[in-house]
Amino acid sequence: MTTAAPEQTEETAERKPWRAWPAVRTPRTAETGGTTRTPGRNTEIRRRELAAFLRSRRERITPEQVGLPRGPRRRTPGLRREEVAQLSAVGVTWYTWIEQARAAHVSAQVLDAVARALLMDPTERAHLFALAGTTDPRTEAECPVASKTALKVVERLAPYPASLQNARYDVLAANRPYAQLFGDPAELPPADRNCLWLLTTSERWRRDFLDRDEMLRDLIAKYRAGMAEHVAEPAWKQQLNRLLGVSAEFRELWGRHEVAPMSPHVKRYRHPVVGLVRLEHRNMWLAPQAPAHRVVAYLPADEESEERLERLAELPDERPAG
Repeated sequence: MTTAAPEQTEETAERKPWRAWPAVRTPRTAETGGTTRTPGRNTEIRRRELAAFLRSRRERITPEQVGLPRGPRRRTPGLRREEVAQLSAVGVTWYTWIEQARAAHVSAQVLDAVARALLMDPTERAHLFALAGTTDPRTEAECPVASKTALKVVERLAPYPASLQNARYDVLAANRPYAQLFGDPAELPPADRNCLWLLTTSERWRRDFLDRDEMLRDLIAKYRAGMAEHVAEPAWKQQLNRLLGVSAEFRELWGRHEVAPMSPHVKRYRHPVVGLVRLEHRNMWLAPQAPAHRVVAYLPADEESEERLERLAELPDERPAG
């Protein structure tokens, strides 16, 4: 019986570039007689998509765009494989195997080099890493600039408080009712404009958020659930380490390993002028992929809370003391 050799890696590819692995038969189930659906099948599909995507990006880049001479005998549209390998400092054999959907476990460093060599824009780069099932290692901070459309949505929700947040609960923008009720994020250092940070450290939030302890536990559980898809990203790790370093309470709750889903809930807030306000949180996602932003609207849970929000909107544009 023939035993299938292990999948290629960058190391084995460069050590034995001439060896072709024998085909592996897909097992059949006794119950159905059909092929078994295994994780390997999904991996194979991803490899083919990755290979096709790289070929398409390679063929659209001209030699002149990357500082290479065209030469009189060029027949290949765009760049040759060996040229991409040269620009990426990757072995020719290994890059060829990636485009032939034969390579497994392509490292983030190789993907980063290839993306740069092929002049990929942020969307193409994100697609490349998604196909490879690998986390992008670049350390550039996520751009905090919100679109004009998203800002307009947040502003038009007045007199209801609303903010624009990312998946890490950074507050990217907020309308006037939000600033009046919770404090103006623009008055804080950029690193502190984060709901998890404020629930953990802010004396004002500790005082005015009547369900603060429950909210913190719930938000940490949601943050842990969300971080599962971003565990290797520098911005998430940096934020987590900052919270762990500043708060014993956060460390204790984080150590519970609790997770929670996104769901509507009613919380109570005490404003120094209009009094108690009960609000229901509603999330409206603006994009299905990272960096995904969401509008968080705080809707009155009863008529009394709605009347108090209307009174709040009539107040002068002065922030209560924090």
